[in-house]
Amino acid sequence: MKKTFPILLLAFLLFNLPINTHAQEESKKELTLDLVLKSREFSPRSVRGVSPLNNGELFSRVRPDSINAYSYKTGKLVEVIVTADELIPEGDTVPIPMRGYKFSAGESKILFATETEPIYRRSSKSNFYIFDRGTKKLTALSENGKQRLAGFSPDGSKVAFVRENNIFIKDLTTGKEKQITFDGKDGHIINGTTDWVYEEEFSVTKGFYWSPEGDRLAFMRFDESNVKEWMLTYYGELYPDRHSYKYPKAGEDNSVVTVHVFALNSGQTTLMDVGAETDQYIPRIKWAPVENKLAIYRVNRLQNKLEILFADASSGSSEVVYTEKNKYYIEDGNYDNITFLDNGNQIILTSERDGYNHIYLYNIDKQGLQQITNGDWDVTNLIGVDQENKKVYYQSAEVSPMDRNVYVIGFNGKGKKGLAPQPGSNSARFSSDFTYFIKTWSDANTPPVYTVNRGKNGKLVRVMEDNQKLKDIRAGFPLQPKEFFTITTSRGVELNAWKIMPFDFDPNKKYPVLFDIYGGPGSQTVRNSFGRGGMWNQYLAQEGIMIVSVDVRGSGARGEEFKKITYRELGKYETEDLIGSAKYLASLPYIDGDHIGIWGWSYGGYMSSLCMTKGADVFDVGIAVAPVTNWRYYDNIYTERFMRTPQENPTGYDDNSPINHADKLKGEFLLIHGMADDNVHPQNTYDFVTALVAADKDFEFMVYPNSNHGIYTGKNTRFHLYKKMTDFLLENLK
Repeated sequence: MKKTFPILLLAFLLFNLPINTHAQEESKKELTLDLVLKSREFSPRSVRGVSPLNNGELFSRVRPDSINAYSYKTGKLVEVIVTADELIPEGDTVPIPMRGYKFSAGESKILFATETEPIYRRSSKSNFYIFDRGTKKLTALSENGKQRLAGFSPDGSKVAFVRENNIFIKDLTTGKEKQITFDGKDGHIINGTTDWVYEEEFSVTKGFYWSPEGDRLAFMRFDESNVKEWMLTYYGELYPDRHSYKYPKAGEDNSVVTVHVFALNSGQTTLMDVGAETDQYIPRIKWAPVENKLAIYRVNRLQNKLEILFADASSGSSEVVYTEKNKYYIEDGNYDNITFLDNGNQIILTSERDGYNHIYLYNIDKQGLQQITNGDWDVTNLIGVDQENKKVYYQSAEVSPMDRNVYVIGFNGKGKKGLAPQPGSNSARFSSDFTYFIKTWSDANTPPVYTVNRGKNGKLVRVMEDNQKLKDIRAGFPLQPKEFFTITTSRGVELNAWKIMPFDFDPNKKYPVLFDIYGGPGSQTVRNSFGRGGMWNQYLAQEGIMIVSVDVRGSGARGEEFKKITYRELGKYETEDLIGSAKYLASLPYIDGDHIGIWGWSYGGYMSSLCMTKGADVFDVGIAVAPVTNWRYYDNIYTERFMRTPQENPTGYDDNSPINHADKLKGEFLLIHGMADDNVHPQNTYDFVTALVAADKDFEFMVYPNSNHGIYTGKNTRFHLYKKMTDFLLENLK
């Protein structure tokens, strides 16, 4: 009898809790496709247009009507650098845009890009203007046509740029424009910038660099005469416009790349010795902190050997100062992690030579290598090198492959300190002297928070943006949290995954599942960060679909062997893991095993195509957007890095190309491509269609004229794409 009251009270509370919770949920708003895809209501605010200034205490930032200097410590305005009224060209009444500004080394001048036209993913051409902070004068860089890649000389007295595949130098003192290369020709010779495949796969467009003294300009020259052309067709006029460009597919000829140095004083151009082999890559050139020495990165065609050459800028003679080999391939992301120390005899770099990506100190004279970081985890970004204090700042996945944290460590591998240890995703951009850094933090369910922190210990100085408004907006909807879990396959492989459960989840019901995947080498979709595209997943969850993503074998941040197991066999292990994951989920009591769907874009489209064919007994519904369907059709730098050439590895190419498995398709399949995709050519989809038709398979097909790999060109295109996919999933998966 003494327990009667507590029991009655507990029963009352338990009975009423679901009712109250349900009432609260009922009061929340419902997601619509218009709200998710057309509005910016769910877009987080960011801290953009920020550039560290030389004194280490200030940073610049674009505001609506000015570019200002602010204190890292206080956030207070210190100086108005330039106002919009000062950026009105002579004879005009409208200021030029302030975004995309670039200071000279001494910060006395600023370059602005206007009327920018995109070329490919990272390339563009613009009309540049120069603002002189001393004279308050705004001057057009050139009146002779749009320019590319404009960059100040070290003393700010000159600007080099590329126009129509040739390099020019503008003397800002005399106003004279000098052309220094003359053989540039579309489809044949490129000076000072890169060809399509270098831009796409080595993430580099700039191909010229001023020497530290400003008396020389080093540049790359691409001879793409023997590279075969691809043609894109654009519609909308009476006769379509056709655009041809050089695209080297797997096993085909590349551009021949040479390196040259132009001496401003003599006007002479000297060829640098990069070796007799022409079938190779030069992914980077960079001036070394040694008088008259240019560092040239040389990589063999198989991309499993990296050499750094020091070339004499006067004579062109060169010597190899560093060599690294890998039984699989050299990680291309490490090219930008190479820092030459000012003593000229040491290099800080990252390498996977011990099975994980770590930081090393290399002594050129002694050819000695000292490991700075160590452990069964990957360094994911080398953020900065403080030479004065002999410290390296880096980001890593050492807590978890799903997290990113920021650390500092001494050149000797000692004194390691966590500067951003908060669970989730942390990144940092440091002031010029490493006194402060702007930290960006988020986790899977929290929008980004931007703060200023101290570089010495990571302590919070102040909050710049916390996205509280977005948090409040999200709280007004019954959004489901992204939850992490692991899947152990029948082969004993443990895979990281996340899930978004259907709204009003009832464990006594059975729900369809949609896999949201990518799966490319070194990539990750399972990250503890606030990713883009999450609201569409929330909309599908509202409609009763469980959303899942899995990092299959081949994904990143788990060491070299986990990532490179797919070498020479792209698609094989990833498909096995996705099939195994789907079978595991189908075994759960609340999953409808007859309604397992999968969708992906690009490499993800490749994976969904493979799963709908090779995994046809498991996957019932699939969407492939811009998929690779035959690796012979994709570019050689990317494909050969992971597969070698088709001539060396024909079965590796053919065994896991969806086009060769079209006869296995059973479920409902939607195939989508942009007809002007310069990256994954629509040929992949068209030939897949031919194979599916030949196999007498039913499927749905959608193309978007004039759209590239991103499929957004034209009015309403992006919304139409996602509505098409949504309708397809709601009709076939539920």
